[in-house]
Amino acid sequence: MSSGADSRGWSHFVHGADIGIEGRGGSMTDAFEQAALALTAVITDLRSVRGGEEIGIECEAPDPELLLVDWLNALIFEMAVRRMLFGRFSVTIEGARLRATAWGEPLDADRHQPAVEIKGATYTQLSVTENDAGAWTARCVVDV
Repeated sequence: MSSGADSRGWSHFVHGADIGIEGRGGSMTDAFEQAALALTAVITDLRSVRGGEEIGIECEAPDPELLLVDWLNALIFEMAVRRMLFGRFSVTIEGARLRATAWGEPLDADRHQPAVEIKGATYTQLSVTENDAGAWTARCVVDV
């Protein structure tokens, strides 16, 4: 599992037995993309994930916080049923609807050496905020 922050705008934070993820960017979509990278980085080193296969994901929620949880849980679902990891994301948010493309590859236990299995994104420390400078942060705790 990666720890701390990296230059791409994501970080992890400690929360009891679980782990917090945070994505930052110049827009809400950037912050959601970075939060998705942080999610994958809980499982494996992002550098080990190749982006050969693409899948589409759509979700809808009445506010940005619930949309973040739905987005992350949709990714967790796709990782589980497809037995894949994703290392690149393109997100579009229009009102209450999120459309995204995730690029990844099938899980290779020897190469990816998964650290944990994520059970789901939670409402704990859930926030999607824009600061006075126009920078966005999307964060929550994931159950591992």
